[in-house]
Amino acid sequence: MAVKEQTPTPHIEPRWPVALAILVVFWLLAVLPARVRFFPVWVPFVFGIAVLLPMAGVGITGARARWLRVERAITLIFVVFSGAGNLAALVFLVRAMIFRSAEIGGLQLLTSSIAVWVTNVLAFSLLYWQIDRGGPGTRAGGANVRPDWLFPQEGAPAQHVPPGWRPVYVDYLFLGYSTATAFSTTDVMPLTSRAKLLMMAESTISLVTLVVVAARAINILGS
Repeated sequence: MAVKEQTPTPHIEPRWPVALAILVVFWLLAVLPARVRFFPVWVPFVFGIAVLLPMAGVGITGARARWLRVERAITLIFVVFSGAGNLAALVFLVRAMIFRSAEIGGLQLLTSSIAVWVTNVLAFSLLYWQIDRGGPGTRAGGANVRPDWLFPQEGAPAQHVPPGWRPVYVDYLFLGYSTATAFSTTDVMPLTSRAKLLMMAESTISLVTLVVVAARAINILGS
């Protein structure tokens, strides 16, 4: 009697690092005093829950295609709205600093710049995670999709890299963090035009936030 071969269960990327990063950012934004707010306090938390629910669905259902599509759509919507709100906050801070410097204090500038910088890193890390090689679901399935970024593990000797290594959210979080701090590539190489443009956008937002807004805030508080 022939034994039927079982199809191996595809590896599902754990979602808890993504969920933890989102929760930490929302906690940080909640405790920052006197920062500029464009929406009521509860709005970001509603968006956060909306992003976390599909991730829970992916884990519970074993990464079914329907939940992966919902997760991808909700995450990209979250990135668009948070990015637009973040950019609007940055423009407001720069305009207020230039034209109405007496109406906004150093503490408000500093805490608002921290909020903008942290949200910038989170939004772009989620975007990188969702677009590279078709997203986490496609990467977990081992599909041969053109990469947007080349990670150092992919060129390292086999004995230094776990078998079947694939980039996960922590790798994209580091990419977003290093892009926002170094304003350039570090160990990850962008391969496509959209990857380069996205990193340029993130670096520009971070540069304006740190050099213009945060520096001005520190100058006001130190005077």
